[in-house]
Amino acid sequence: MRRSRIGYALVLTAGLTGPIMLAGCGADEVAGPQATTAPETTATQGVPTTARTASPPTTPRPVPETGPEPGFDRTAFGPSATVNNKFFPLRPGMRLSYRGQTIEDGERLTRSVIFIVTDLTKVIDGVRTRVVWERDYKAGVLDEAELAFFAQADDGTVWHFGEYPEVFEEGKVVETPTWIHGLKGARAGIAMKAQPKLKERSYAQGWGPAVNWADRARIHQVGQRTCVATGCFSGVIVTDEYNLAEPGAHQLKYFAAGVGNVRVGYFGNDPNKETLELTSAAPLSRAGLAAARAEALKMEKSAYQRSKDVYAKTAPMN
Repeated sequence: MRRSRIGYALVLTAGLTGPIMLAGCGADEVAGPQATTAPETTATQGVPTTARTASPPTTPRPVPETGPEPGFDRTAFGPSATVNNKFFPLRPGMRLSYRGQTIEDGERLTRSVIFIVTDLTKVIDGVRTRVVWERDYKAGVLDEAELAFFAQADDGTVWHFGEYPEVFEEGKVVETPTWIHGLKGARAGIAMKAQPKLKERSYAQGWGPAVNWADRARIHQVGQRTCVATGCFSGVIVTDEYNLAEPGAHQLKYFAAGVGNVRVGYFGNDPNKETLELTSAAPLSRAGLAAARAEALKMEKSAYQRSKDVYAKTAPMN
């Protein structure tokens, strides 16, 4: 299984050379889109023609590595859930919105993602992780919601400890392919290295054999420039993400220092040809953050009922 993941909050104090579009705060802070709103742009190799951005690769690199990431050490994490990696900051209360498009069964659909860093934490295998609540809409309809868990090691590396997704069809949950570090053979993977460098081996972004989660990534480009709806960014690194079960399909993610993920593209034999770009970012109000917290806790309650063999074996968020 390979699915696009944003998973990256943004700090708005660095990396911008253009204005940021702030989302409104208040009653609609945690609401999703009410209609299809993603712009219809033509994409070549995952880069809209309206954007000035780094050229994507034309030939996939060899990808011989597989299996869980070998470098995980639970003793390398302190008691705090702070995640302040330069390229992957998770600041509680931030709400990020992304828009783009995807192809499903030959049909091009608008896509939007709402990503909220909650003020909740969850202890997994003795490590306190930060909880992210994310919703993914296709053609204006909720396609998937998920809780995801991240923690930063003492060396600055951010690790992905698992996720609980709810996949919807016609408004009903049809599957919950959950993987959590330490359960059913699942192992945490790297979300972002402390010092991303070229020409290093690929790394596992998590390992969930029970649900076929085996995504990997490598640093593909550094020092790039890209422009999205919220502004232009320099010093961007580009990661190449893939899954060996889908040979030739590669997803590109663009990260700006001090900001986080600002664009998603593709190259190679990617049947979905997903594209996303950051369209707005703003901190939630106190009321908005409380509403997001309540929704995340409501989703966890559902997780305990729907995922009895995995999620039900974890400690509650707090």
